[in-house]
Amino acid sequence: MSRANPPGAARQRIWALAWPIILSNITVPLLGLVDTAVVGHLPDSRYLAAVTLGATLFSFLYWGFGFLRMGTTGLTAQAVGRESDSEVRHLLGQSLLLAAGIGAVLILLSTPLIALGLWLLDGSEVATDLAAEYAQIRILSAPAVLANYAILGWFLGQQNSRVTLAILVLTNGVNIVLDLLFVVGLGMTSDGVAWATVIADYTALAFGGWLIVRQLRLLEGRFLSHRLFRLSAYGELFRVNANLFVRTLGLLFAMAFFTSRGAVQGDTVLAANAVLLQFIMLTSYALDGFAHAAEALTGRAVGRGRWEEFAAMVRGAATFSLATAGAAALAFLLGGEWLIALLTGLPEVRATAASYLPWMVAMPLIAVWSYLLDGVFIGATAIREMRNSIFAGLAAYLPAWWLGQALLPEALTNHGLWFAFTLFTAVRSATLAAYYRHYRRHHWRPATLPATPRRFDKAGEARHR
Repeated sequence: MSRANPPGAARQRIWALAWPIILSNITVPLLGLVDTAVVGHLPDSRYLAAVTLGATLFSFLYWGFGFLRMGTTGLTAQAVGRESDSEVRHLLGQSLLLAAGIGAVLILLSTPLIALGLWLLDGSEVATDLAAEYAQIRILSAPAVLANYAILGWFLGQQNSRVTLAILVLTNGVNIVLDLLFVVGLGMTSDGVAWATVIADYTALAFGGWLIVRQLRLLEGRFLSHRLFRLSAYGELFRVNANLFVRTLGLLFAMAFFTSRGAVQGDTVLAANAVLLQFIMLTSYALDGFAHAAEALTGRAVGRGRWEEFAAMVRGAATFSLATAGAAALAFLLGGEWLIALLTGLPEVRATAASYLPWMVAMPLIAVWSYLLDGVFIGATAIREMRNSIFAGLAAYLPAWWLGQALLPEALTNHGLWFAFTLFTAVRSATLAAYYRHYRRHHWRPATLPATPRRFDKAGEARHR
């Protein structure tokens, strides 16, 4: 197996999958910059505030349903490894139906959800009213956004990350063009930005549907009603997605708690923390690419029962991830103040952010393991362990923050907050590493291989190759 999967070959496969994801991630902040620039040039700042509030609301709302991408990737990759065309086909159908159902519920419950979300964000009355109008338009794209998550996960599970790049470039490109058309050309305001996003999301869904039709022609079999419309057929998908949902809620809570505890220390600290969080986001764009590649490749190896191949893919992804984390830490160490200056021109915010740069140097080297192992565990569909790592992290995070507030002088309380957040990340990484070590020793090894891989024929019945 070592000769069949040399380290160079594993790294080549990781990179071939990762670079389109990394490139597509770069388009995400580009869209945010264009939204800000377009609305920021309107004569009243309330429109920019409204778009900021509304975009923040939907970032949290849709991120909570990211399991539709992650769960679909892991299960599809394993089905590909088992050479089960029928299973690959039906995972798509099930995930799309689940996305449509959740999207419809979000639209039906949009009024109370939007009211609650904007109340929690606590903007000004004028900005909140405009944000509510923006959100009532944006929520119409919920089925498309969630379906696109499922489509991206399905293609990634088949080791086709270029679809991710194509769909995201199309979505953001259409969005940018319509932003300019509606706001600059037609004189619309925050509502124009919302409609541009809705149209872009459904354009991406139409394009994704066309790609699906092409891909399905390459798969044997056909859709079977009992696999799509019987609740019992969704058992594995529900199990994986439920644990992913709980895990994501815990991660959202950790981020929201960090932001809120920074906010009570004043606007300058809040702004400084926001600038530094952008450093973390920048690092995540690259680390996510290698983690997503690990999802697809380790999942395929699990489906085939080839644990040496599984280990080779983990090592390959780890090599790229560690190199990226080391480069990020070095960049923050040597050029952190320059990067801060690029993001803000306010002297007090620059000085405050610079005082917390040591946390930015340490964070990539600690967080890299949680990114990498999240990808590995998604590929192996060991989602309960990912959920448990969040709980373990929170169990360290909250007491550490409380002790910091109680024991540290006021001037150091934000250092205490950063310490608690870093500890949360470290405990997550350590918990996942401990789980990985345990499973590699006792479960994820050749002795646990099934006798022969299984695949499905056109009638959907299991048979041995």
